[in-house]
Amino acid sequence: MSRLPASVDHDILERRIISALVAIRDATGCSIHEAIDVFAVRYDELRRDRPDDFAVGPDEYGRGFYS
Repeated sequence: MSRLPASVDHDILERRIISALVAIRDATGCSIHEAIDVFAVRYDELRRDRPDDFAVGPDEYGRGFYS
């Protein structure tokens, strides 16, 4: 994940899912489906390593976002 810009982490922590997906696609040139997979991996890493940086719990995080 080192090739991802720092803005991806910031977007994930701020619940800006679409912005994070766009940044992932821009940085990697991957498809939207691949970006969603990368997002999920990075989200899990951040949730594990920086749980206090999330404003909401995992049950509420993606509420209203459908992929």
